[in-house]
Amino acid sequence: MKILFSLTTLALMSALFFAAQPAGAQAAPKKILFFSKSSGFEHDMIAEKGGQPSPAQVILARLGKENHFDFTFTKDGTVFTPENIAKYDAFFFYTTGDLTESGADHSPPMSKEGKAAFLEAIRNGKGFIGAHSATDTFHSPGNKEFGPARLVQDGENADPYIKMIGAEFIMHGSQQRARQICVDTNFPGLSGFPEDFGPLEEWYTFKDFSPALHVLLVQDTSTMDKSSGGNKAFYSRPNFPSTWAQLYGKGRVFYTSMGHRADIWANPVFQKVLIGGINWAVGNVQADVTPNIDKVTPEANVLPPK
Repeated sequence: MKILFSLTTLALMSALFFAAQPAGAQAAPKKILFFSKSSGFEHDMIAEKGGQPSPAQVILARLGKENHFDFTFTKDGTVFTPENIAKYDAFFFYTTGDLTESGADHSPPMSKEGKAAFLEAIRNGKGFIGAHSATDTFHSPGNKEFGPARLVQDGENADPYIKMIGAEFIMHGSQQRARQICVDTNFPGLSGFPEDFGPLEEWYTFKDFSPALHVLLVQDTSTMDKSSGGNKAFYSRPNFPSTWAQLYGKGRVFYTSMGHRADIWANPVFQKVLIGGINWAVGNVQADVTPNIDKVTPEANVLPPK
């Protein structure tokens, strides 16, 4: 009888507790640090001019309000301390170059200890989102400037950041339209992805793809101009991943090569893909990210001629 009384009392207390909660109460928004330091080239989408937020900040601030994300925006690399890192659920990089150097935008660099703490935090369960030039960041040894080394796989010698994000940027050609093939419509943000989606964009080409990649969108090189001479020749290769997800230790990593142009950021297809990737990276939704790179892009690591 005593046990029955205790269980009944607990049930009553529980009912009273939940009845006291505000109607429609939901979990606090996930906190995301949007980091846009440019130690290399600074893209227009993340340039802060005249003290005004960058175009990407304006769009993300709106998407954050609409989708229950709490964004903090910075170019200051000194925020990467263990104490600050602990405040965020995920990190969104739109960056270039070696972020431990002041570089082109002269904003304070990340320390080497800060870089290590950041990567360890992702491995331990924080989320990561990368757009466009996030793969043009922390190049592997010998690859900071474009040259023959950019067309050689670095393998185990790749920078730890490159291993985390899933691939390293080689080069891009002039902007052109190129079809994106969706290979997983079950991933958040990819249901109903248009079969003919191939916008004008600055398309990247990559090397050192992680074998753990779960490819989401594939660069259809058959639709691309591969003219000899100039940088278009870098597209003379089989299809390769352009948007993907992977697990890095316990962390969730999402990357899309799109994001150079303002009209891409305004495109509802891109925004849907991005929101889906963010929701997965911060753990709001689940998805099967079993590695599939060998199945859907079996020749991804066949590089163009030097």
